[in-house]
Amino acid sequence: MHPVVENSPLGKASEYIDTYTPELLFPISRAAKWAELGLTAETLPYQGVDFWNCFELSWLLPSGKPVVAIGEFAIAADSPNIIESKSFKLYLNSLNQSVFASEAELLGVLRKDLSAAAGKPVGVRLRSLGEVAAEGLASLPGICIDELDVHISQYDAPQAGLLRCNPERIVEQSLHSHLLKSNCPVTGQPDWGSVVVQYRGAELEPASLLAYLVSFRQHADFHEQCVERIFLDLKRVLQPESLTVYARYVRRGGLDINPYRSTAAIEPDNRRLVRQ
Repeated sequence: MHPVVENSPLGKASEYIDTYTPELLFPISRAAKWAELGLTAETLPYQGVDFWNCFELSWLLPSGKPVVAIGEFAIAADSPNIIESKSFKLYLNSLNQSVFASEAELLGVLRKDLSAAAGKPVGVRLRSLGEVAAEGLASLPGICIDELDVHISQYDAPQAGLLRCNPERIVEQSLHSHLLKSNCPVTGQPDWGSVVVQYRGAELEPASLLAYLVSFRQHADFHEQCVERIFLDLKRVLQPESLTVYARYVRRGGLDINPYRSTAAIEPDNRRLVRQ
C-alpha cells in the first residue's frame, strides 16, 4: 500500500458530511508511483489528462431548491497529485446541503479547491442531464480484440513479456478491449474498464495485447498508474512514432475515472461508454 494512503478515508468507515467541507479532499503525490515506473516529473514521456465524471452532484439554490448536474473534472497527467477517490466523493457530497448563489459561484469554488488539491489548475464543467443525454453513448475506435481465441493463465501482475510485435511491418491502427480489470490497492475492490491503444509503429500482435491486458486482472494499483504502465510497456516494445493509451473505467460511488496518456497533445472524447 502507498504509505500516504493509510491516512486517507479509503477503506475506512466515514461520516458523510453534507455541508461544504473542502478539507475532506485528500491529495496523494504521484511521485512515488512515477518512481516505481522509473519516471520523475521531469522525465514523463507522455502528455495527458485524467477525466473524472461525477453523476451524483447536487447543491441548493438560495431559495432552498436542490439542483442536480453532472460534473466533469479534468486533472492534468503531470499534476503533482492525484485526488484520492473516496475523499473526492466525500467532498462532492458535502455540497448537498450547501447554498450557492449561482452556478458560476459553485464553479469557482470547485476549481479553487480541486486545483489546490491537485497542485495544478483543474478544468471543471457542470452539465445538465439533458445535455449529456443528448450526446448519447460513445463507441471505442478501431478493432475489438476480445473475441480472439487465446490461452491465458497469468493474472497476478502485468506481464510485459507477453507483448509481441513485428518490427519489419509498420502500421497505424487502433485496438481496444473491454476486459481490463485491476483491484484497488487499499480495499481490494475490483476496478472494471475498457482500454484503447492507438499507435503508429511496429505491428502489435493483437492476441499478445489481449493476454497482456488480462494479466492486470489481479494486479493492485490505481487507475492512473495502470494506464501509465500499459503506455510505458507498449512504448518499450513498439518503439512507436506515436502512441495513445486510455481507459474508461466503470463508475464507483457516482464517480468514473478515465486516464489518457499520449506522446502528443490530444483532444479526448469524454462521452461515456455503455458500462459507465
